[in-house]
Amino acid sequence: MLLDIVLWIVLGGVAGWLASIIMKKNAQMGLIANIVVGIIGALIGGFVMNALGFSEATGFNLYSLFVAVLGAVVLLAILGFVRRARV
Repeated sequence: MLLDIVLWIVLGGVAGWLASIIMKKNAQMGLIANIVVGIIGALIGGFVMNALGFSEATGFNLYSLFVAVLGAVVLLAILGFVRRARV
């Protein structure tokens, strides 16, 4: 159980980091922000993939990482849009 939580935190951190590189936000984000964005992104990515009819992401594998990065990119894009709209 504890190992699963640690693995999901690591996967979230890697996914958030990759998404921040893709969205060119890497210099603005730290470790905690990458982890949070990656974990929330995994939830968003899972919802989007499920809505599109793709199989669920389960386990600690490349498909799960892909889904988490996809969701994290979506999250960062939405946050960027909201920040630009507020200014």
